[in-house]
Amino acid sequence: MILRFKHADYTQAAPTFALWMERAAGSLLHEADLIVPVPLHRWRLFYRRYNQAALLAQALGKLGRKQVIPDLLLRYKRTSSQGHLSPQQRRRNVAGAFKVQPRWKPLLQEARVLLVDDVLTSGATLGACSRTLYRAGARAVDVLTLARVLRPLPPK
Repeated sequence: MILRFKHADYTQAAPTFALWMERAAGSLLHEADLIVPVPLHRWRLFYRRYNQAALLAQALGKLGRKQVIPDLLLRYKRTSSQGHLSPQQRRRNVAGAFKVQPRWKPLLQEARVLLVDDVLTSGATLGACSRTLYRAGARAVDVLTLARVLRPLPPK
């Protein structure tokens, strides 16, 4: 279901997924000053036609009655797809890829941000986004994802 949501226009699942995320978030949603999705580069958004993290963030914002700012973070560096990259390669791939939209910087000052993404794999993207938010003045950054990729356990 999550892969269909991410790659196959299964966008109608966003409200249901957001309900799951709200339950998992506990107090994180209620303590957030604002919700920010992980952005897609403009060309990836053009080809995909939607940002799945933004859909989740919007649905969460409605549930938690929180302000969602879909364009607070910009992915201005076009990065390659990370599906085939190692964790170290992923970190290098997204290093310096994000910046804060200047018009939103005042709102970000001392804010507690809930950063939303669909899938956590290595944490490289969320780490890069979090560093960007902190550098721009965020007081705290909490992360909420729909799913997490786990490494297989080594054989016994």
